[in-house]
Amino acid sequence: MNLNRAIHLRGSAWGNALGNYKHTKPIPPKSPGIHHKTPNIKTPDTIAPKSEIRNPPSDITQPDEDWDLIIRPKAALLELNLKEVWRYRDLLWLFVKRDFTAQYKQTILGPLWHIIQPLLTTAMFLFIFGRIARIPTDGVPAVLFYMSGITIWNYFSACFNGTSGTFAANAGIFGKVYFPRLVTPLSVIVSNMVKLGIQLLLLFAIMAWYYFVKGYPLQITASVLLLPVLLLMVAMLGLGAGIITSSLTTKYRDFGVLIGFGLQLLMYATPVVYPMSYLANSRYKIFIEANPLTAIVETFKYALFHTGTLNWNGLLYSAVFTTAVLFAGLVIFSKVEKTFMDTV
Repeated sequence: MNLNRAIHLRGSAWGNALGNYKHTKPIPPKSPGIHHKTPNIKTPDTIAPKSEIRNPPSDITQPDEDWDLIIRPKAALLELNLKEVWRYRDLLWLFVKRDFTAQYKQTILGPLWHIIQPLLTTAMFLFIFGRIARIPTDGVPAVLFYMSGITIWNYFSACFNGTSGTFAANAGIFGKVYFPRLVTPLSVIVSNMVKLGIQLLLLFAIMAWYYFVKGYPLQITASVLLLPVLLLMVAMLGLGAGIITSSLTTKYRDFGVLIGFGLQLLMYATPVVYPMSYLANSRYKIFIEANPLTAIVETFKYALFHTGTLNWNGLLYSAVFTTAVLFAGLVIFSKVEKTFMDTV
């Protein structure tokens, strides 16, 4: 065979092997004790045509663009993707149903606990703060005063406690299936609205009894229109503070215990069992006013009974504080959800 006509493979395995010449690679002589394997070199008869190499099948290299869901890493620190949350609204309602039914599963009274709990708490406050401490209620019947404060405080407390355990309580499902993580804390806020509605109906029923039976004059004014705004602010504050706590407790579990204890103390720093007029000459008034819930709770009672204080500056402060906490919570939540499975 004329070795000058042999084609040596150079560069790409497909390049020069497409010539019209058959060739073989010289095999070095065998040495004693060394076993050589004849290389499997494809000839032009077995090599695919050049057109097939340059134009491979489209089903191999061309990606399918018709995806139902595309999961991408978040490019920005605050990328909420609320449109995706809206697409998963059915899952949100399933979580709401799960939270509401699982809480009272295998209980005798079931949702009636939403009525029994505020009634028992009101009776306790009436005995301790009304009979023993004799704290005034600004002319409002003590039962109505305590019941109104308990109703709005219970909603904030439930929202905060429910969202503060988002990562720890749902780590199992988060590690198995993808969905917008923000759906979980939002479902807690919505499910607690159902409990809030039950307690508001109880409050309105007691107000009607005092009006028709006791003759207590109830004044319905334009301030009633503030009630939805106040409840929205409470929900936003509970959501923001809760997801901040949930994000921090993925690494530091002690923080959750501390926050739970602090929440109990926060109730006494909020005018739930006393009016702000009771602290008119107190040096601690400034600390109570620094609480963003103070203006919300006071305005809530003012909208219902038209007594107490309506401080617009305090409401503005509460709105700004609530917005800042919610914004910070969403930023931290968006950052932690990427890596929390490594630490939870």
